[in-house]
Amino acid sequence: QVHLVESGGGLVQAGGSLRLSCAVSGSILSINAMGWYRQAPGKQRELVANMPTGGTTNYADSVKGRFTLSRDNATNTVYLQMNSLKPEDTGVYTCNSAVRTWSRRDLEVWGQGTLVTVSS
Repeated sequence: QVHLVESGGGLVQAGGSLRLSCAVSGSILSINAMGWYRQAPGKQRELVANMPTGGTTNYADSVKGRFTLSRDNATNTVYLQMNSLKPEDTGVYTCNSAVRTWSRRDLEVWGQGTLVTVSS
C-alpha cells in the first residue's frame, strides 16, 4: 500500500554529478524520516544520508561536502544531489523512509534501489 518510487541512477564520469529522487506513494499520515543507503558488490549496506522530519540531516563522512539531501514536502519527495562523484561512490542506492500510517502504525519502507556507476 505504501511504497517508494526511485529514479535518477545512471552512469557518470568521476567528478560529475547526479541527482536521485525518491517519492512516497500511498496513504500515510506523516513521514518521520527519509534517507538513502547504498551497497557495493560484496560490501555491507551503509547509510549515505538521513533526514529526520524537523531535524538535522546526517551524512556519512565519505560524502560530506559532496552530497546534499533535500525534501519537497508538497510532493513527499526527497532528493539526493551528488557532486564530485568518485568511483568509490558506485553502488546500488536505496531510498528508505519511516512513515506513520492512518492506522497509527509506524513502518519502515524501502525502495527497489537504483544503480549508480561512476567511471574513473
